[in-house]
Amino acid sequence: MRSRLAGLAAVAAVALLGGCTSGSDAVDVNNGGEFRFVAGTPAAQVIPDTERASAPEFSGTLLTGETFSSTELAGDVAVLNFWGSWCPPCRVETPQFQQVYDEVRDDGVQFLGLNVKETDQQFADAFVADEGITFPSLYDPKGRVALAFRDYPADRIPSTIVLDRQGRVAAVYTGEVRQDDLRAVLARLTAEA
Repeated sequence: MRSRLAGLAAVAAVALLGGCTSGSDAVDVNNGGEFRFVAGTPAAQVIPDTERASAPEFSGTLLTGETFSSTELAGDVAVLNFWGSWCPPCRVETPQFQQVYDEVRDDGVQFLGLNVKETDQQFADAFVADEGITFPSLYDPKGRVALAFRDYPADRIPSTIVLDRQGRVAAVYTGEVRQDDLRAVLARLTAEA
C-alpha cells in the first residue's frame, strides 16, 4: 500500500510539474540550479519614457563563436530573450520570435537570444539549426547576463526584455510572450523619436 501511494504521489508531481512548464507560467532557474515556477506576464506594460533605466552593458560569445558586446545594439530597439533548449515554453516561443524578427529586422529592431543553463552548447546549436533561427544568441550557461539584469526578472526562463533606442529597459515579460503584444510594443517603441 505504501509503495502504491508513493507511486501515485510521484505521478501527481510529474503531472503538476509538466503542466507548469508548458503553460503560461515561467520556469525560474537561479544560479544554484533550482527550478521555481513563477506567474507569467504574457503582455508587457511599456515603461513610461521618464521612468526607464539604462540597461547594463554586457558581452559574451555567440553560439557561432563570435564575440558580442551590447554596444552593438546601440541606436536600435532590441529584444533580449533568455531561453534554453530544455525549456518547453522556449521551444514554442523561439520559433515565433523568428517570425516577428523577420517582420521587423529592417525597421531598426534587433533580436538577441541569451541561451542560459544549457548543459552543453550542442543542444542549443541543434535547436537553433532545427528551428531555422537566424537571429544571434549568446551562449551563457552560467547566466552572467541575467545577473547583470538583476533589477529585472531575467532569471526566470523564459524572460524577455525590450530595450528602446537609447538602450533603456522599456518592457519586461516573464513567461511566454504573446507575439501580437510584442508586435504592438515594438511598433510603439520604433515610433518613438
